[in-house]
Parts: sequence; structure tokens; C-alpha cells
Amino acid sequence: MTDRSTARPSDAELAVLKALWRHGEMSVREVHDAIAGDLGWAPNTTRTVIDRMRVKGLINRRDLHGVAVFTPAEPKVGAMARLIKDFARRVLDVDSPLPGSAFAASGLLNDAEVAELEALLQAESDADDKGDRR
Repeated sequence: MTDRSTARPSDAELAVLKALWRHGEMSVREVHDAIAGDLGWAPNTTRTVIDRMRVKGLINRRDLHGVAVFTPAEPKVGAMARLIKDFARRVLDVDSPLPGSAFAASGLLNDAEVAELEALLQAESDADDKGDRR
């Protein structure tokens, strides 16, 4: 299984994660119903993406009344902070902290989550700075 701290979700996997972040624990059928209209997927495609996500360590599975349900393996704001930092470094060549407030207009984050994102982005930057001084 891939370490979730390094797993980078594909666009399809992000669609599944967003559905889980919005609605909480869901079965494959519920995930499919939530995203298929936007993506034009067949139920088997949804199942395949979810299976790949489990292998990558992006989601967890448990049985609830005989039905498999899935949750993100990493909390929403923590995952976003990791992905934002990864994007900033890989694409923008930015190693300094990005302001979490830049994401205030996100439909996935409420005000408290934006503040939490800001703190995580700053904390990770502070930790990186301390590591660089050694």
C-alpha cells in the first residue's frame, strides 16, 4: 500500500474524495450517485476508482450492516494542506508558506477550516525552516 503522505490523487480520485468530504461515509453506490452525473461514469468505473484509492491508502473501508462504506484516510484540511504544499513546490517552485485565506472562497471549506488550513500551512513551513537550519 502507498503511504498516504505521498499519495497524490488523480482528478478522478479527487472527485471521490470531494464527495466523501461533503457527505461523509458512503457506499460505492452512494459515491457513484453523488459524482456520476458530473463525470458520466458507469458504476463499475466508480468501483474501480475506489479500489485503486484503497490500494493507494487514500480511503478506508469498513462494513456497516453488511455494506462496505468508505471514508477518506486523511482528514480533509490535512489532505488539502499537503496537496497545496506539493503543488506549490512542484509547479510554482514556492517553498514559502501560502496564505490559507487564499482558499476562503472554496465551497469545500468553512471559515473554521480555512483557519485550520492557514495554521497547517504555516506550521509545515515553520517545521521546514527548522529542518533547513540543522
